[in-house]
Amino acid sequence: MPSGDYKPISEYGVIGDLRTVALVGTDGSIDWCCLPRFDSPSLFAAVLDSRKGGHFRISPEGLVVRKQMYLDDTCVLLTRFLTPDGVGEIEDFMPLWSGSADVDSPHQIVRRVRVVRGGMRFKVDVRPAFDFARARHRLSLVPGGAVFACGSARVGLSSEIRLRARDGGATAAFALRAGESVTFLLRYAQRHHPPIVKAFDVEEAYRQTIDSWRRWSSGIRYGGRWREMVVRSALTLKLLTYAPTGSVVAAATSSLPERIGGERNWDYRYTWIRDAAFTVYAFMRLGLASEAEAFMRWVDARAQEAGRKGSLQVLYSVTGLHDIPESTLGHLEGYAGSSPVRVGNAAARQFQLDIYGELMDAAYLANRYGQPISHELWTHLRTLLDYLCDHWRERDDGIWEFRSGRQHFVYSKLMAWVALDRGLRLADARGFPAARERWGRERDAVYEEIMRRGFSERKKTFVQHYGADAVDAANLVMPMVHFVSPTDPRMLGTLDATMKSLVSDSLVHRYQIGKGAADGLSGGEGTFSMCTFWLVESLARGGRVREARHIFEKMLSYANHLGLYSEQIGATGEALGNFPQAFTHLALISAAWQLNQILDARR
Repeated sequence: MPSGDYKPISEYGVIGDLRTVALVGTDGSIDWCCLPRFDSPSLFAAVLDSRKGGHFRISPEGLVVRKQMYLDDTCVLLTRFLTPDGVGEIEDFMPLWSGSADVDSPHQIVRRVRVVRGGMRFKVDVRPAFDFARARHRLSLVPGGAVFACGSARVGLSSEIRLRARDGGATAAFALRAGESVTFLLRYAQRHHPPIVKAFDVEEAYRQTIDSWRRWSSGIRYGGRWREMVVRSALTLKLLTYAPTGSVVAAATSSLPERIGGERNWDYRYTWIRDAAFTVYAFMRLGLASEAEAFMRWVDARAQEAGRKGSLQVLYSVTGLHDIPESTLGHLEGYAGSSPVRVGNAAARQFQLDIYGELMDAAYLANRYGQPISHELWTHLRTLLDYLCDHWRERDDGIWEFRSGRQHFVYSKLMAWVALDRGLRLADARGFPAARERWGRERDAVYEEIMRRGFSERKKTFVQHYGADAVDAANLVMPMVHFVSPTDPRMLGTLDATMKSLVSDSLVHRYQIGKGAADGLSGGEGTFSMCTFWLVESLARGGRVREARHIFEKMLSYANHLGLYSEQIGATGEALGNFPQAFTHLALISAAWQLNQILDARR
């Protein structure tokens, strides 16, 4: 568990404006926010260093019971404080206007503090730390608030109460009685926008933001079991979407540890090609065709950039930039002392074969259930498939981005098969010109090789890579992509081996660290939440429906109080890794949809 200076990762809610997000703790402190985009340097990063990182804290005085909730079908967050003398609330949101996809529109965090019963005293302390606390700023107290300036960046705090300067931050204390409220507005000023807002209609912004979220969530077509969790997962995915390009980041944060005190701390504020198929699949399942199509436009742009050489990068910035150098920030101690703190991600330069399968599956699904793909996109996809035919026999770094050297990972070969299979299906469905004979020959060769070299006759399971005995949870995807039947003896054996080797009280590890799966890093990690949902879906498809439902509903209990998941779950049920993680919520939607369909059919 973290030290007293750090809240558990699960004690946060998330607000956002479809270009960036802020993490709001149950204690009323915003401890993470990067502006103006998800992948920008941080303004508040107390979650990575409680002393240096910076925060925007509003806290009541005295003994407090804290509660937190989202207003239904929105991402407007309500943090409640219950004391013997009164009950207070903070309404936190980032306004959504009609121009939320405009990169030049201002970013604003609205924090309305009110007392609904009795009386309470509060303290506000705004202490930014620009550029991961690497850059100094200037503070100016002005009429109506305070301005923090760092280089060309200006952040204004509009306040209805008088602020004091202290140690580079702005603070104040105030008291409210029942029915009274105070609003604080933090604005990241872009270009011509003033940092201080003198006339802001908070009620109108509040109403418009709620209406925007509810209008969007009303388009979710899911009426099955666990609707509340499915809708919250969909809203979380929308929060993690960068509206100007339609890309979805892997998670909102950087360097939250996979093990407290360990080195497995990564920057997930980017968009992985791998996420394409899973995102398109989840959005299509829920009837959110416009979101799937927007992401496909982003994917289309990346495929065009591949050009004649036909190779894709593993991940990109939300705007499509290729250069994402990884570096460590030695001046930050890391969450609860978990170092190093990393920004950027060296996986961008890895070779991962599976991304071609996920991309082609996304294109296939988009064409089948949404907007038909264009001739231009098809020409680029053909180039990628020709490249894959030339390179699928090579070793790669794998879905888990090992740093111990390349292997012939079975999951990577599986997704190479998916790429060629979907390419053939797509060409036939649309009558596109294609190298059908070559693609078919290579697809069949991949299949035969996986069955010959990727399956252990001794252990009766598909293995992590050729020549290994280690089991890998990624292979649970095989029936989902129609490589094998869910009741094929080889798949049933893989399920049994996974349950025996990787499952701990229904929670699934990706692989067994140190038992044939050397990933090049020290220490361990928690169970991988996405893999638990994959297990649910694989069990359900394989006929073990009651067991699948039991594991699924146990897994729902590991969400935080708001229905949010981090990347992993620790030995005592604590949230670990970056938060909230898109992959986990994507897998939840897929598992809920599939399990609900099977239960309905049985009934």
